[in-house]
Amino acid sequence: MISDKMTEALNDQINKELYSSYLYLSMSSYAAHIGLPGVANWFYVQAQEELSHVERFYAYINSQGQRVILGAIEKPESDFTSALAMFEAALEHEQFVTGRVNDLVNLAVEERDHASQIFLQWFVTEQVEEEENASDIIAKLRLAGDQGGGLFMIDKELASRVFTPPAP
Repeated sequence: MISDKMTEALNDQINKELYSSYLYLSMSSYAAHIGLPGVANWFYVQAQEELSHVERFYAYINSQGQRVILGAIEKPESDFTSALAMFEAALEHEQFVTGRVNDLVNLAVEERDHASQIFLQWFVTEQVEEEENASDIIAKLRLAGDQGGGLFMIDKELASRVFTPPAP
């Protein structure tokens, strides 16, 4: 069983993961609205992925004999200036989430909670991937610019992303 302090921190992370999904749904909607269906797809898949993170935290808290308590979810930004701006905001958000995951690991170490340390390692690895994905797309968008054929090709590439639920 995990401590009440760890449970509270994990419950708070569920809220942050739900916010992440909201943010990416908002970005998906905006991208669809401005005629970038591939970008919209990429962010929609990202929103689904964030919900799978929620499910992981939910299952872990319950498996540890504790209770999930859900809080209000903050309203996300809904207007963006470009695809590049959306991915820059996504990278900044993922860096924030990485900091939160690192704080959870630090708490688990402080509490000598080995089960939570092991559980959280998946998220440490996941955050490296999340930041790398956003950074790669940002680099491509900067090379291509916000207009014309380059943006069209990147949008077409992003349309091929599909959600694959992570292994348990």
